[in-house]
Amino acid sequence: MTIMGTVANGAEAGGPKKTAEGAVVRDISSYSPVQGSRLEHKPPLPSVFHSNFRISHGPPSSAAGNAAEIEKLFPCLFGQPSVQLRPSERAAYNADQKLKIGVVLSGGQAPGGHNVIAGIFDYLQEHAEGSILYGFRGGPAGIMRNKVLVITEEFLFPFRNQGGFDIICSGRDKIETPEQFLQAEQTVKTLDLDGLVVIGGDDSNTNAALLAEYFRSRNLKTHVIGCPKTIDGDLKSSHVPISFGFDTACKIYSEMIGNIMVDARSTGKYYHFVRLMGRAASHITLECALQTHPNVAVIGEEVNAHKQTLRQVTNTIADVVCKRAAMGKHYGVILIPEGLIDFIPEIQHLIAELNEILATSVCDEAGHWKEKLAPPCRALFVSLPHNIQEELLLERDPHGNVQVARIETEKMLISMIETELLARKHEETFAGTFKGQAHFFGYEGRCGMPTNFDATYCYALGFAAGSLLHTGQTGLIASIGNLTAPSTDWTVGGTALTELMDVERRKGKFKPVIKKAMVELDGAPFKKFASLRDQWAVEDSYLCPGPIQFSGPTANDTNYTLKLELGALDV
Repeated sequence: MTIMGTVANGAEAGGPKKTAEGAVVRDISSYSPVQGSRLEHKPPLPSVFHSNFRISHGPPSSAAGNAAEIEKLFPCLFGQPSVQLRPSERAAYNADQKLKIGVVLSGGQAPGGHNVIAGIFDYLQEHAEGSILYGFRGGPAGIMRNKVLVITEEFLFPFRNQGGFDIICSGRDKIETPEQFLQAEQTVKTLDLDGLVVIGGDDSNTNAALLAEYFRSRNLKTHVIGCPKTIDGDLKSSHVPISFGFDTACKIYSEMIGNIMVDARSTGKYYHFVRLMGRAASHITLECALQTHPNVAVIGEEVNAHKQTLRQVTNTIADVVCKRAAMGKHYGVILIPEGLIDFIPEIQHLIAELNEILATSVCDEAGHWKEKLAPPCRALFVSLPHNIQEELLLERDPHGNVQVARIETEKMLISMIETELLARKHEETFAGTFKGQAHFFGYEGRCGMPTNFDATYCYALGFAAGSLLHTGQTGLIASIGNLTAPSTDWTVGGTALTELMDVERRKGKFKPVIKKAMVELDGAPFKKFASLRDQWAVEDSYLCPGPIQFSGPTANDTNYTLKLELGALDV
């Protein structure tokens, strides 16, 4: 299989061959047919990039919370306006300027990251020919250690429209100490960088804002722009409608959930409990519920708002099992967010007490340490399945928090529901059977080949980041709007990173954080789900979305969450 394309500067020695017409012929026989077809795909761009554009500034910005503290922490950046790109007869940039731009992938993987880099590269080729794009390897540590490579067309080509972050790889390091900021300063000076693009989630973009503030306070030429990445979907605002990767990940999970639903209905004897990624928010669980129609989907934010206990959550699911058993149905599918434990108030109190005890004591096998727990917490701990007790006592993360992702919540619920249903059998209020099967869908969704939406969105984000740096902007996160319209009608701009921020008190100091966007119980996606869940509980309303499509009637569909939030679907 071969792909033909044009190049401006000719083929490298030993690289692809050129035809007499100047087209490049690339041998991609080592790729799968689908990979090859995606390598040929050129995502359509918003129309603002089809001609010259100018920068339009909005009003002064504030913060998501504690504006006075954010202003103290970001004296150079606070209050700067967000911007929009507008069509113009004259360009707002110097086309003869040759830029040196660095890009870094930060945090966990999300489908589409490669296309952000491709977008930055192509922007520079089209609007600032002769510019250099550097890739920092291994995440923020690559900035501190100046682990860098030059991204060329031939190097970039195999990664276009492909999943993963393997082009330069990612990392979870943070640039936070004075020594680390000095290392970053030395790197950008050594490379003579005009700009840096940080592709990451809330923590990574907080770090981007801190770097932008630091560079400006030091009068460095390097400007910093962020890009919104996380499959969890909790990095968004009115100006940043969605983080990239969410669309693809939810469709991958929904395909697997649909397959499990068919299996459940086929065997007629299993309840499948599916835990889905999303520690801090339940966006993935809600979106997958809207895509597949499970019998139960537990939304952590609702559990927290109603101050439900673990037993109440268990009983809610057990009630559905009993209703279905009365109809002769002894199977079903239950969706659970990864962070459910963190949403249950009584579990929060238990974990807080365990953290205090573990910070000063060793949990001996005799269990004497349990006496330090308050009676309600001790009773709750003892009531939990033994494996969950052990998981709650695992080594804490670097911040001293319980490692929620390692707690098999789905197995805990299966065990507790078994106990509850056994009691109901003795009370003769349940006469059915219950067999639970546990699943965790996590890493399967993080590196899938991006959907058309994510591929196009990320490519546009890359162009946006390049244009913002080219026009001298800093401390912004690239933002694309009007996302339920055709991509040519998408709007392009940059939102002030400080506008997304709040502060948390850590170790006696205020620390800036980008405020996580939680599932809103009065929002359109949850309202739609709530209006249908009672029906889904007893009926087999299962939907099987099937694998991601790159052509055909559903290829360009985006997710329900985005369409409902932007008013493209009725509640």
